[in-house]
Order: sequence, then C-alpha cells, then structure tokens
Amino acid sequence: MLEQLLIFTRGGLILWTCKELGNALRGSPIDTLIRSCLLEERSGAASYNYDVPGASYTLKWTFHNELGLVFVAVYQKILHLLYVDDLLAMVKREFSVVYDPKRMVYDDFDETFRQLRKEAEARAEEMKKSKQVMAKPVSNITKKQGQQTQKSGFDGGNRKKSGGGESGKDSADDEDVKTGVLENGHSNGEVVNKGRVNLKENGNNNANSEAFDVNKLHKLRSKGGKKANVVVNKVSKEEPKKKPTKKNRVWDEKPTETKLDFTDPVRENGDADMAVAQVVKGESMMDKDEIVSSDSETEDEDESETDKKVDSKKKGWFTSMFQSIAGKANLEKADLEPALKALKDRLMTKNVAEEIAEKLCESVAVSLEGKKLASFTRISSTVQAAMEDALVRILTPRRSIDILRDVHVAKEQHKPYVVVFVGVNGVGKSTNLAKVAYWLQQHDINVMMAACDTFRSGAVEQLRTHARRLQIPIFEKGYEKDPAIVAKEAIQEATRNGSDVVLVDTAGRMQDNEPLMRALSKLIYVNSPDLVLFVGEALVGNDAVDQLSKFNQKLADLSPSQSPRLIDGILLTKFDTIDDKVGAALSMVYISGAPVMFIGCGQSYTDLKKLNVKAIVKTLLK
Repeated sequence: MLEQLLIFTRGGLILWTCKELGNALRGSPIDTLIRSCLLEERSGAASYNYDVPGASYTLKWTFHNELGLVFVAVYQKILHLLYVDDLLAMVKREFSVVYDPKRMVYDDFDETFRQLRKEAEARAEEMKKSKQVMAKPVSNITKKQGQQTQKSGFDGGNRKKSGGGESGKDSADDEDVKTGVLENGHSNGEVVNKGRVNLKENGNNNANSEAFDVNKLHKLRSKGGKKANVVVNKVSKEEPKKKPTKKNRVWDEKPTETKLDFTDPVRENGDADMAVAQVVKGESMMDKDEIVSSDSETEDEDESETDKKVDSKKKGWFTSMFQSIAGKANLEKADLEPALKALKDRLMTKNVAEEIAEKLCESVAVSLEGKKLASFTRISSTVQAAMEDALVRILTPRRSIDILRDVHVAKEQHKPYVVVFVGVNGVGKSTNLAKVAYWLQQHDINVMMAACDTFRSGAVEQLRTHARRLQIPIFEKGYEKDPAIVAKEAIQEATRNGSDVVLVDTAGRMQDNEPLMRALSKLIYVNSPDLVLFVGEALVGNDAVDQLSKFNQKLADLSPSQSPRLIDGILLTKFDTIDDKVGAALSMVYISGAPVMFIGCGQSYTDLKKLNVKAIVKTLLK
C-alpha cells in the first residue's frame, strides 16, 4: 500500500500531499532523503531505503527540472509495488500542466490523483495476469519434457539390465585394471594402455566366453611393478648434488663494534633522560589563506574551441550556430551522454574512484534532463557548470569544523578535548598527529599525546621523539597493553594536569582485520572522543571507497552501543606528491559524508593546510 505521495519545489516548499492516504510517517524519511541523497548528488539512484526502529520505507522520486519540482512516493519496504514508477510519471505529467509558480494550494489535484492511481493499479494487475498466462504453457511444456525423460530413463535402465552379461563384465575388467595400477603405487602409462587393449580384444573375439583371465592380470601387475621400480631406482641414482652454502664475506678492514640501538633510556614515569631538542619555529600553513590561481579562463577558452570543432564536424557550422543562438527545447539523456562520458573520463584521470564518478554523472544527468538549454550556451558548458555546482556542494562541510572553538567550549566545561587518529598502515598518522599538535600549540592550547599504538614496534619511541621536539607531555604504557585502557588513563591524567587537548595515536590496521577493528571500536566506545579523524593517503584511488566504507561498517557492527560513533572527519596525507590527482578527497567525502579537515603537504611540522574547495574543484575539472 502506498503510504504517501507529495510534491515540493527544490527550495523545500510543499505544494501538494495526498490527503486521501493520510498516513502519518514514522521518523522523518523525506528529510533524510533530502539530506542523504538529493543534497549529496545521489539522486541518480533508483530508490532509497529508510530504516528506523519500528518503520521501514522505500522512497522513489522523479524531477521536473524545467519547473524545479520534486515528486516523491513513500511505501512500505516489505511491499513491492509495481505501479509506483508509472504513477510518478503520470503525476509529473498532469501536475506540470496545472502548475503555476504564483499558486501555493492545489486542492483540486486530489481527484486527478485518484484517477491516476486507479489507472496505474489496473495496469499493474494486467501485467501480473499477462505474466501468469505466459508462465502456464511454459510449465506444461516442462512437465511433458520431464515425463519423456523419465520414460527414457526407465527404458535405458531395462536395456542395461538386459545387456548386463556383456557390459557388466567389461566394466568389471576395467575396474580391475585400474585398481591393479593403483595397488602398485606407481603410475605407468604403458601398462594401462596394454591392459585396455587386451580387454578390448577379448571382448570382441570372445563375446560369449567367460570373464577375463586372472593370470593375465597378475602378469600385467608384475610387469608394471618391475618397470615402475626401475624408474624409481633411476631417479634415486640421479639425485642432484647439494649446493654449497654461502659463507659470510670477511672484509680486510673490520668495522669497530658500535651500539646499534640508539633509543634513549626511559624512566618509569615516561620522561626521557636527555636534553630537550631544539624548538621548532615557523607558522603553520593552517593559518595562511591559499590563493587560487585564475588560469581556468584560458582553459575554458581552449575547451570552447575544441567543442566548437567537434560540433562543427558532427552537425555542421550553421546547425550548431543556430542551436547555440536559439537554444534547445528540452535536454534529453542522449544529448547529455557524450559530455557526461568525457567528464567521467576526466574525473577518473584525476584519481576519482570509478564508481563515484559514474554516480556523479548519473546525478548530474538526472538534474539536467528536461531542462531548456539557454541561448548562446553549449551542452558541454552546461554539463560542466552543473558538475561544478555538485562538486562544491559535496566538498563543502555541512557542519562546523572549527576545532579551536570546540576546544574552548570543552575547556569551559573543565574537560579535555579528545581526538582519536585512525587509519590503515603507513599513511602517516603519528607524523600528522604531531603537525596538529604543533598547530594547536601556536594557538596557546595545552596539548598532551597518548601513545595507544601498543602493537607496532617502535611506535611509542616515534611518538616520544615528536613529543620531545615539540616539548609536549606524552602518556605511554609501553607495548602489549589494551589501547582502550591506555587512552582512558591518558584522559584522566590530562584532566588532573589541566591539558586542553588529548591527541590519541592508534595502531594502523587494515579494514578487514577484525581483531584490530574490534579493539578500535572498543577504544572509541569506552572513551567517547570528541573527534574521530580518519587519516588517509591522497594517493589512493578506488581503494579509498573500500577503506572508508568498511571502517564505518566495522565501527558500527562491532560497537556494543545502539548509536555507534563513526568517522567524523578526514585528514589527507601526502598531498604534495599527487600533482593534480586530487580525486581521493572527493571519493572519501562522497562515500563517508565526513569533511576533509586537514591536509598534510610535507614533512615538517608546519606543512598542514585546510582544504580549499574551489581549488580542488577547478583542478578536478581542469
């Protein structure tokens, strides 16, 4: 049964709802659809499933892009309503006739909708009946074929029984030869072939004679055993000689024995017995505004020239010129496909995951289909402008990412602000944690590090070196400890010492490693951090989708909480090594919905930047 159908504008103004249905929807499926699907350029999907405790809905929608209208149908997920797509298409067609931008109420549309619904349901019933009628003769044919096969099966069985005197003997003899070869323990192709030849000759010449002579079989076995033994002996005689083991090279000038372990001794309380390293100086790049280069105008001119050449080759100069002046009536999917394919290939060359590039192009096609092309504009430029708006909308954070303000709010509540750094192996979690600590230090914030990577050898020493250089206290308990307990004790220590921020370093783990993912889920559940940062490489392509989706999925599945904490933000590392291949930022944000909060772009503590959305979008569409 259809739960609800409503029509609203892209600005959010509801024009009409079906009063006849009048079902109160549980939860907020329409708001969730707008936030999670329409605003995030996922409108190319066929449907959206909304699941909350006590309710499970499926939502389908369609657009009228020329009028800026959205038509949404809601029904129970367990039902498979075949007429919903047809009903939406008919409602869209009829409502576009009566729509007036100045009109706000459409009470007279109720009767029209009632007739359209009956018509759609009648069509669905006719389709069901036609499918059943088509299925009946097919089932009858299959039954007849089954009966014929059963009869042939019985006949074949009788034939086998009647001719069992001859064929049974042959098969038994074949089995005897096979078992004889296996009993020898060695496979000998010549013996098997000879045995088969003898069997065939005996079967042809003496069809009514007795069974195969057992003495011949024993002779064959003895011959096969002897030949096999000879082969084995030959192999044992020709055993390869053992290679001489390589001896260690002895140099004339032996180096003096020196101490290879340069790690410094540590006291029980965690303080190192050495002088403090030189203080790092310099302003972090987080506080500097990046200037976007304005070289996109020349690129647009080049693109326009190439597009004009392509259009003139395909349609002729006069036709393309006339269409650009007069404009096209309504854009169709076939008109958009060439421009969208070129745009998809361009995004993939910028390291955007293929799946995400395809979804983005589908969403742009849905948003442009049916729109009227303005005068003096080309389809390629219209598609590119729509894609640019979509990318800006995706990459722009939907919530505040001002960490400094959140730190001051937590400070007023007399508790430390806790940040947990998670990610796969070797992406640079510890190094970028130190960069974030340096940036916070420059804003007069007391920072403490927590060495919760108790799995990787050298992780504690690495973090201790960063803490010593930055003159930041570090809380550590060594290796083979429960990281959740270490983090909890670190937060308690920070509360006693008056630290404003606790930066928790965790072990690198692959998204498929369930024991380590379970430990991470426990750490987040026990300590309830204020921010969970996923540290990812800017070098990854399609793997970014797999990493983030599985990290979020494992954190949700393995958490004992009913409302588990997922990834709140992204820190992209190694951004200085990718040139214009900036697609990983788009892939990660699209798949997780979390904003990019930091970008690591070098090896020093000052190499930490904000994400410049305009610069990323221009680079992607370059």
